[in-house]
Amino acid sequence: MLNSLSGRFLVLTTVFVMLAEVLIFVPSISRFRLDYLSDRLERAQIASLVLLADDMLETELEAELLENAGVYNVVLRRDEIRQLMLSSPIPQDIGATYDLRMANALTLIGDAFRQLASRENRIIRVIGAPVRDAGLLIEITMETAPLRAAMIDYGVRILLLSAVISIFTALLLFAAVRAFLVRPIKGVVGYMQRYAAAPEDARGIIQPTAGVSELREAEEALLQLQTELTQALRQRERLAQLGGAVAKISHDLRNILTSAQLFTDRIEMSEDPLVRRLAPKLVNSITRAVSLCEGTLAFGRAEEPAPTFSHVPFCELVEDIAESEALAPSDVEVKIINAVPKGLMLRGDSEQLFRVVMNLVRNARQAIVATGQPGSVTISARDDEDAWWVAVADTGPGLPKRAQDNLFTPFQGSARKGGSGLGLAIAAELIRGHGGSVTLAATGPEGSTFEIRLPKGDGTL
Repeated sequence: MLNSLSGRFLVLTTVFVMLAEVLIFVPSISRFRLDYLSDRLERAQIASLVLLADDMLETELEAELLENAGVYNVVLRRDEIRQLMLSSPIPQDIGATYDLRMANALTLIGDAFRQLASRENRIIRVIGAPVRDAGLLIEITMETAPLRAAMIDYGVRILLLSAVISIFTALLLFAAVRAFLVRPIKGVVGYMQRYAAAPEDARGIIQPTAGVSELREAEEALLQLQTELTQALRQRERLAQLGGAVAKISHDLRNILTSAQLFTDRIEMSEDPLVRRLAPKLVNSITRAVSLCEGTLAFGRAEEPAPTFSHVPFCELVEDIAESEALAPSDVEVKIINAVPKGLMLRGDSEQLFRVVMNLVRNARQAIVATGQPGSVTISARDDEDAWWVAVADTGPGLPKRAQDNLFTPFQGSARKGGSGLGLAIAAELIRGHGGSVTLAATGPEGSTFEIRLPKGDGTL
């Protein structure tokens, strides 16, 4: 029970209520002592009034009056005259004198606890003001044993009452905590356990119902976490299914492209100059398609092939991309500008670099065509001591906010309606295989710029 939230709350509530009662007990016990002494003064004053009515009292009657008042003698000062009203033998010397007229709260508290601590039965003198202005002062002598016994009895009763109040309060709070806090928390934990057992089951996703703001925030945070995780799991499952489907398609497509490659070999033998000029590009395109299918088969097995590094004449690679994109049919004029310095050599996998730059250029061209306005796509490159930098800049409409937030996330980062969002994700993965990165350097109404960084490392030119 002590390991549970409600059990610990029960114990803490009991302790705190008892502590509060202790703080109340301190002034209460001192007030009880003051009332006890004041009561003895008032009884003594009443007993002395009998003597004022009859100056001669029998010894037995005087002793009975003193015994009923609980004092040994009574001194009353009236009209500046101090008069011994009632008296009896005192068994011992007076041990202390207390003037209740001048005592403050701290003095009364100190006197009360000293009285509780002392087990000795002493004779004390108590001075106070008579009630109803029946004189200037009244003074009595009395024993401390009855006073201490009465104080202990009062303290025990206060302790028992405090214990009952604290236990009753703690039980009520225990029930309230279980109803308003523990039960909703257990509900949240239950949702966590059910979801952990079957995260693909959407029925395990929590539905926030708590009325307490803190619990409501916890439920909403859990809802967001479960929703995002479920989407990620579904996306992962879709990717796995897609990989299997693409692997099957690529297997058959590779066979078809192999046959097409044989046909293009015959086309190269044509005597038509235009055909002879375009045939190598067709051969290169089909060769890349075959390589892509083989790579897709490897991807379907979750084994992305490692890049084969070589020195790549990047200007010629970009020129090939520009000529291929220029052949794309379109009603909108889009210029592909090759601004790469001639003779610039990069170290990387030529086929993977071709795919990455081609994807960026094609995305940029399609974004410009979608606007219906002419534009241009510029490919540039530079190098420094540490890396090569390739930039693909366009004059398109820029990327929307959603596309920027999920730019390299499969199925979510497409800036084009109908796009799958896989191109940039694959491009980023290929460049990471080179130890580099692809970033969106700038975007806006004036266009977008993607930047590729390829570290030189060892063995560079």
